[in-house]
Amino acid sequence: QVQLVESGGGLVQVGGSLRLSCAASGSIGSINDMGWYRQAPGKQRELVASITSGGSTKYADSVKGRFTISRDNAKNTVYLQMNSLKPEDAAVYYCSADVRRRRGVFLYSYWGQGTQVTVSP
Repeated sequence: QVQLVESGGGLVQVGGSLRLSCAASGSIGSINDMGWYRQAPGKQRELVASITSGGSTKYADSVKGRFTISRDNAKNTVYLQMNSLKPEDAAVYYCSADVRRRRGVFLYSYWGQGTQVTVSP
């Protein structure tokens, strides 16, 4: 099996920073894309940022210039550095990873359990 465990969420004031981490473990052969999504109450889950195994990144327009996604392939870990946080950034943040398991052929998407980010005025 494959598990994704997030950490780093919490309460921060407007304009503050947080760094989220997500470590993948288990029967991992290789990981393609990794990403961060978020879901606020009453809203759909949305992509915040993604990164390929080669380091190419994509961002939602709402976070460009404020958030930075990165990964450590040796540690199977993806990070999200969030700066200049706004109240509208408050949500549960989920990490995802497209994983090919050991001796596997197909890619499967796995999700973390989510970590809460709260931004106070």
